[in-house]
Amino acid sequence: MSAFFSSGRAVDAILGVLAFEAIALIVMGRAKSITNIVTQAAPGVCLLLALRECLTGVGWAWIAFWLALSFPAHLADLWRRPP
Repeated sequence: MSAFFSSGRAVDAILGVLAFEAIALIVMGRAKSITNIVTQAAPGVCLLLALRECLTGVGWAWIAFWLALSFPAHLADLWRRPP
């Protein structure tokens, strides 16, 4: 089980579930638009990618990149939501 997490496959599985959920919402017609789905999922995806980089031992620059990118993605999500 530790190899499952240390290789980053656990994060890959979570990202797969997120992609499946987004596709299901689009197919079922529950999503207002693809842009809404992308902006809502982007901050979480960025944080998951930062976690994946931590687990796999990639350099700190990539971890910082994904963490830094999650903030503007979160702001874009907040900007698109109605008041």
